[in-house]
Amino acid sequence: MAGNTFGTLFRLTTFGESHGAAIGGILDGCPAGLEMDEEFIRKEMQRRKPGQSHITTQRKEEDEVKFLSGIFEGKTTGHPIGFTIENTNQKSNDYEHIKDAFRPSHADFTYQEKYGIRDYRGGGRSSARETACRIVGGAIAKLYLNQLNISIQAYVSQVGPIKLEKSYKELDLSKTEESIIRCPDSATAYHMVSYIEDIRKAGDTIGGIISCVIKGTPVGLGEPVFDKLHADLGKSMLSINAVKGFEYGEGFNSVNFKGSELNDIFIPFDSAQGDEKIKTSTKTNHSGGIQGGISNGEDIYFNVAFKPVATIMKDQQSIDIEGNETIVKGKGRHDPCVLPRAVPIVESMAALVLVDHILRNKTSKIIER
Repeated sequence: MAGNTFGTLFRLTTFGESHGAAIGGILDGCPAGLEMDEEFIRKEMQRRKPGQSHITTQRKEEDEVKFLSGIFEGKTTGHPIGFTIENTNQKSNDYEHIKDAFRPSHADFTYQEKYGIRDYRGGGRSSARETACRIVGGAIAKLYLNQLNISIQAYVSQVGPIKLEKSYKELDLSKTEESIIRCPDSATAYHMVSYIEDIRKAGDTIGGIISCVIKGTPVGLGEPVFDKLHADLGKSMLSINAVKGFEYGEGFNSVNFKGSELNDIFIPFDSAQGDEKIKTSTKTNHSGGIQGGISNGEDIYFNVAFKPVATIMKDQQSIDIEGNETIVKGKGRHDPCVLPRAVPIVESMAALVLVDHILRNKTSKIIER
């Protein structure tokens, strides 16, 4: 099975299945000497873990990380960082009813056809349980970015038809964690939570959008032609379970502008207004902080669209492994809306991309900026 490694110089490889003994990973390429804040990593894991509120799955996993290598006396050694996370609350019997049936819009059919075998317990490798490993790698990447004063903040901006009608500049993103839906606007968050509660009572699920903003990014990140910064961000987001769309800057809304309206006009740097290291800025930021596939120093912002969770608590028509018609019954512990737990996953994948490109950028020219 290929495709388990993400990154070029800063590489995360994950392993394990939802109902196996453990999941885990190897983070390779992390520079030596980075101070490991295990409490920060633990808090990041708590943001993703199941059972954190009544609008998430009630599976109980503490998601304690056990580091096996690459760390000595509280610092990274430059060697591969190996880690495991035990699975402690599986209920494999919840999946006996779909042992020989294909759940609609799941990976059951495609895995069976590709490999000739599948782990039907929670989807095995296709389960979102795997994303816990990404949180570990992303948390370490964030520790690196913190030293460079680069911040990544994601939040829920839409649940079904309920949309936060404000840009990130109008929001206090420090309030994101105050709501169980992880929306920084309290009034909108209230309506989102109420809507999810109604959806859950009906035995259904709902999707939405997570928005993310990256501040403090230096100019020059991105490797044209095929490894443009926005291309790697897009790949990282589309690799997350249930993601159906990615857009950065004005995204699809760009088609509503004329070139004269969309172009970001360069303006000279005013030393009285900011950091003297920044020589150029733009009057607007329709580009979303990336031009020509390379970061331009402005805020990078993007949206990630998540579909409704495929497992619903209703009977659905399907077929079995022999091609016969069957009924798949809704059963088990599942998220009615994946968005609140996906916020830290979006941040983690963005962090992995940025650190990888920061390390790659060190080879772009002889003299360091």
